[in-house]
Amino acid sequence: MKNDKNNHYRVNEQIRVREVRIVGDSGSMVVPTRQALDMARDQGVDLVEISPNAQPPVCRLIDYSKFLYQQKKRAKELKAKQVKQEVKEIRFGPQTDEHDYNFKLKHAKEFLEEGNKVRAFVFFRGRSILFKEQGEVLLLRFANDLEEYGKVEQMPALEGKKMFLYVSPKKAGVAKKSQQKMDRERREAESTKVKEGDAADVEMPANGGLFANAKNGADALKKLSGKGE
Repeated sequence: MKNDKNNHYRVNEQIRVREVRIVGDSGSMVVPTRQALDMARDQGVDLVEISPNAQPPVCRLIDYSKFLYQQKKRAKELKAKQVKQEVKEIRFGPQTDEHDYNFKLKHAKEFLEEGNKVRAFVFFRGRSILFKEQGEVLLLRFANDLEEYGKVEQMPALEGKKMFLYVSPKKAGVAKKSQQKMDRERREAESTKVKEGDAADVEMPANGGLFANAKNGADALKKLSGKGE
């Protein structure tokens, strides 16, 4: 057959070593290259070098067109099995309320469990840029709440009117909470109940709003700082 000089396999007379190892269904054997070429000719197939760095190089007696088809089919199957990782966006405002925050946190966990990256950002419209520190606190809280599901690739960084945080998945599958995490959440819940009782006479905003995000975010920042990361 006509040799294709653009491929990375040597075929027939392109193979110029003294001897080759021929592999097949019945096993393998080392023979002089000239003998291997004669065998290929007698069988009406090609001598295809599949492992040039072996000693001696490994070859197969096979129709070269069929060999290329098998290689392309195998590559296509491997590509189909690969999980395509996407980047999912989560958008916040600097004064995102508690309900909206928890709704978006839930989606971020689902994205990470599916093996996707999460790009969370706070968009500052007009004079809201004055609250950029609150936006940073919100994103730090967000990173802390996702610690069981993903790892931070980039800490909050301001780019124009947007502050971005990038989180990549830790592993495929459903994230499980560690015992330490569950114990900490239980202590925080108990502490919250005590604080709510002590603050019963203090007037608070009707919604969680900026104050809630700033407070919880500050707690998250302390936790992150405490890890030394």
